[in-house]
Amino acid sequence: QGQLVESGGGSVQAGGSLRLSCVASGFGYTHHAMGWFRQVPGKEREGVAAIYLLSDKKYYADSVKDRFTISQDKATYTVYLQMNNLAPEDTAMYYCAAKGGWHGSLDANEYRFWGQGTQVTVSS
Repeated sequence: QGQLVESGGGSVQAGGSLRLSCVASGFGYTHHAMGWFRQVPGKEREGVAAIYLLSDKKYYADSVKDRFTISQDKATYTVYLQMNNLAPEDTAMYYCAAKGGWHGSLDANEYRFWGQGTQVTVSS
């Protein structure tokens, strides 16, 4: 059974940066895409960025384009989310997720495996 472990969340001031990490283990060849999602209480989980691991194709929500960058380290089965120029509206619990299939996606419903989440808080 696959496992995803996130780290790197924290509290920063607006304009600051954070890098989230997600280490995948136990998946074998069953996960082809990974994504980062965020959720605030009372709202639906929002897709932030995704990457199709085999081709390195990347997907971004409009709200984070030019500020966030998703990347992978194949040697360590790690996916990163570099977040720059953070704003208070980026405050959320951030989750890493993995899926099979032949493309990445920002649709949370397509993802089967989820990490426990890491909190990001941005103060103004």
